Formats: sequence, structure tokens, C-alpha cells
Amino acid sequence: MRADPQPADLSRREAARPPLPERGVGRDPLLPFLDAVRQGLLMIAPTGTVIAANAPARQLLAGLNVTLRVQASAIPLLRALRAGTAPPRGALLRSLRRALARRQPVVFELRHRDHTVQVELHPLATGGWVVSLEDVSTRKATEARADAMARRDPLTGLPNRLLLRERLAEALARLARTGECCALLLIDLDRFKPVNDTLGHPIGDALLETVADRLRSTVRPTDTVARIGGDEFVILQAGIRDAAGTQALARRVVDLIGRTYMVEGHLLTIGASVGVALAPEDGTDADRLLKNADLALYRAKLDGRGTYRFFEPEMDARMQARRKLELDLRQALARREFQLHFQPQLQLASGTLIGCEALIRWRHPERGLVSPLDFIPLAEEIGLIVPIGEWVVRQACRDAMTWPEHMSVAVNVSPAQFKSDRLVETIISALAGSGLPARRLEVEITEGVLLQENDRTLQTLHRLRELGVRVSMDDFGTGYSSLSYLRSFPFDKIKIDRSFVKDLTSKPDGEAIIRAIAGLGKSLGMTTVAEGVETAEQMQRIRLEGCTDVQGYLISKPVPAEDLRQVFAGFPQT
Repeated sequence: MRADPQPADLSRREAARPPLPERGVGRDPLLPFLDAVRQGLLMIAPTGTVIAANAPARQLLAGLNVTLRVQASAIPLLRALRAGTAPPRGALLRSLRRALARRQPVVFELRHRDHTVQVELHPLATGGWVVSLEDVSTRKATEARADAMARRDPLTGLPNRLLLRERLAEALARLARTGECCALLLIDLDRFKPVNDTLGHPIGDALLETVADRLRSTVRPTDTVARIGGDEFVILQAGIRDAAGTQALARRVVDLIGRTYMVEGHLLTIGASVGVALAPEDGTDADRLLKNADLALYRAKLDGRGTYRFFEPEMDARMQARRKLELDLRQALARREFQLHFQPQLQLASGTLIGCEALIRWRHPERGLVSPLDFIPLAEEIGLIVPIGEWVVRQACRDAMTWPEHMSVAVNVSPAQFKSDRLVETIISALAGSGLPARRLEVEITEGVLLQENDRTLQTLHRLRELGVRVSMDDFGTGYSSLSYLRSFPFDKIKIDRSFVKDLTSKPDGEAIIRAIAGLGKSLGMTTVAEGVETAEQMQRIRLEGCTDVQGYLISKPVPAEDLRQVFAGFPQT
């Protein structure tokens, strides 16, 4: 029987024996398989001891300056959480405690310089945890670039509407916190659309880039210049002390944008209209400030463009009234609230009435009779002038069928109706539906019609002439190129603007102008009608100067169709 070994022999034997394999990194039989996994994996015992870590996990943690040892505590990982994480430290620790207490999964991020690792903790039924780690640095950088691009205008590089909103929210938060005031300047470019239309969008884009550069040069580093639409820009002026600084900035913007540009060999001139809203006077929330700046911009445009206006409370009241009028106007046609009044025209040679001009009126159920000066410009602005104009043509033809056969009816046609491509078809339909002969219809146009798309407009006029419809030029002498237009199209009639008739008694050149127009009409074989005749003296002078027809209150004011029979009765019939 062998004797038991002595302690000295045990010591020597233990020393000679190879050490037991340590449970841990590189020694666990599963680790070669775990090392092949792309994600980093940690296994943590219920006691908080790291019991396994694969190679990707060690590599990722090393990049975060975190060292974890197998069979050691996971506290270095917790220290890393405190050092650089998102969300903020307090929220993260509360989330982590809650997840540990409830045994719920939790996800957070570790950051070190430009290195970001996403960490997910998953509880195990045995009481431990599995931690997965993934390098999301590239993804985060891509997301950051995409986020930055989503907040920038791709053409000019300026902040877009989204980033403007964020910076405005920050400015308003400072206002609430410290009382620091700010201002919004809404800028709309004047005469920019013709650049796009005539020279093309590449030139227009180059011009917008130059405008953006000029705006950047006129603000402080603390201010924000944004592009929020096609030719709309915004300046957020931060830290203002009084309105004087904002007024000076608005004046600089108008002056700077209005200076001549040289873009790819083209000499261009545009302008800027600016609307200004101040915080807190004009609002303490983003929507109200933007709305009030827009109202001030609208006022600047009404006042002639190329200027700036500060918001005033009454602007909102006027805009609300305009909005209400617009809503009513959109319903007026369907509700049959429009009606035609007719003003007779007198032939001087025979003393007989030869026709009437159709003038639209709007009988509003609450406002009463609304002047065309109040609703026609609005109808043109919101695109209702075409359907309203079509109704006028059809109704005028129907009403004229009840008049003596020698009398014609004249209707005014707007530039928008010429652009709609439906004018000729509408007139053909109106004549066919009413039975009115084409020779009894007269279309009146202003020079504004001829100023746009001249060739196309002349083609339309010739089509009307081929139908037998007569064409007259209204407000002759108040435009720019009347004589060239008379050469390009043989009008049937020239209507002398009422301003020249009014000047007969106050300005010595009034008679000379009317005489020249009447002589021009006679030499071209055109009838000449003097508008706005209110006195017998005016009519006598007009007769002496050679005009053929007159129209005005001396003959008759505009009257509804049902009152025309009585007016006709006061003049000799042919």
C-alpha cells in the first residue's frame, strides 16, 4: 500500500502539472463559432460577471476605450455608459435600472469621438444577460448627412423651410426665456418669372444663387437666411433691440436685390418686396409670425413692389375681409348673383343709338351692389375671370336678341380669357345658343391683351374676324404701343379713353389728342368712340374734332336690361 504523498510532494506535483484551462476568451469551445458572428456578443452572469466575449465585441469595445475581462465585473461597461451616451446620462441610467429591474430588453448607444456602437441588452431565463454590440458609425454618419441635406435648399445651400422652423423655434424659446427679441423678413422677388419664361430655368437658377449670395452678405453670423419657395426667401434676425435695426436691414435688402445682375452674359434687373413681422409685438409663435410677415409682404406688393412694409394689425382685418369676399365671389356665379347693365352708344351723325356696352355688376345678398373695381381684380387674381367672362358673353348675346336688329352689344374680354384657348369656342357657342348674328357682337380688348403672346393673340383676333365678330380697342392712348397695334390688326373701332374727354375743359392739349385719334381712325377706316361724355359742351367739342360715336352719362348711365326699352324710346329709331 502506497503512503499518502506529503505536502511538499503535492506542491512539486502541482507545479509540474500543466495549468487548468481558464474559462474565458479564446478558451471556451463555443467562442470560435461566436467569433465568426459579425455582431459583438457578451454574456453576463446574474452576478454581473462577464463570462464570455467574442472577438468583434472585444474589438468594438477597444475602439470605445473600454476593456472588459472575462470572469471580471462588467462595471467598465457601465462607466462607459456614464461617459458618452445618448440619450442624456440621467435618462439612460433610469432606463437601464428599469430594464434590469423588470428584466426587459434595452437599447442604447456608446460614443467615443466619431465612433458609435449600438448596445442591446437581452435578459435570459437563467438570470443572466446577453449583450449584442454593433458598429453603427457609418450608418449614423449617413443619417447625419441625409438629415443635413433634408434641412438645406439643394440649389442655394441655404436653410430650407424645415431648418428655418427649427431655428425660429429656438429664437422664440430664447424670447420666452431671456426676452431676446427677433424679427422675420419675408422676401419675394419682383419680375423673376419673366427671367425664367424668357431665358430658361438654368439662367433663373443661376440668378437665385446670386440672390442667395447677396442675402448672405447682408446679415450677421447670428442671423438665418432661408429659401422657402421658388423665389421666396426669409431672414430670421436674432437678438434685435428695436425696430430701427430691422428697418435698416429691410432697406438694405430692397436696395441690394434691386441692383443689376450679370448672369452668364445676360444683364438682368429684378427687385424685392419685403414683409416684416417682429416678435413679440406681432406674435410669439412661428405660424403667427410667418402669417403676419406674409400680410406685410402682400401690402408691400400692393404699394407698388420694390419696397418693404412692417406688419400692422389692420392688415389682418383687411385680409380677412378679402378672404371673405373671395369665398363669396367663388359662389356668386353658381348663385346667379351677377347681372349685366348696359350703357348705350350714340352715333353722332344720325343721333341714333347703335349699340350698348355690357358691364357686369355683382348684387351681393349682404353687401348690396359691389363695384367691378372691387371684385374684377380679385377674380383675375384667383382665376375666376375666365368663367365669369364666359357668362358675360353668353348673357350679353341673349339680352341683345331682344333689342332692335341694328343694335350691337360690346363685351370686354380680359387677357386671361385670351390665354385660356376657349375664347373663340365660347363665342361660337354663345352666338349659336342665342341666335345672335355675329355682326351684332363686338369684342373689346385693351392693349394688355396684345402685350402678351402677340402672334397667338393676333391669330385669335383674326379667327373672330372670320366669324364676322367686330373687334375694338378699348382705352386707346393709355398704353405703350397703340400705333403699332393698329398696324398689326385692322380694328373696327377705337375707343378713346375717358381721361382725354375729361381733359377737354381743363387741359389745352385735350382737344388736340382727340382730334389726332379721330383723324387716325378715319384714315384707317375705323369708327372712333369717345367714352365718358357727361356734358353737352363735351359732346359738341367731340363732334367738332371728328369722332363718330359717343358713350357716357349724357346719353345714359349703365342700366339693367329690363330698363333699356325705356332708354331706347328716348332716341330716334332708324
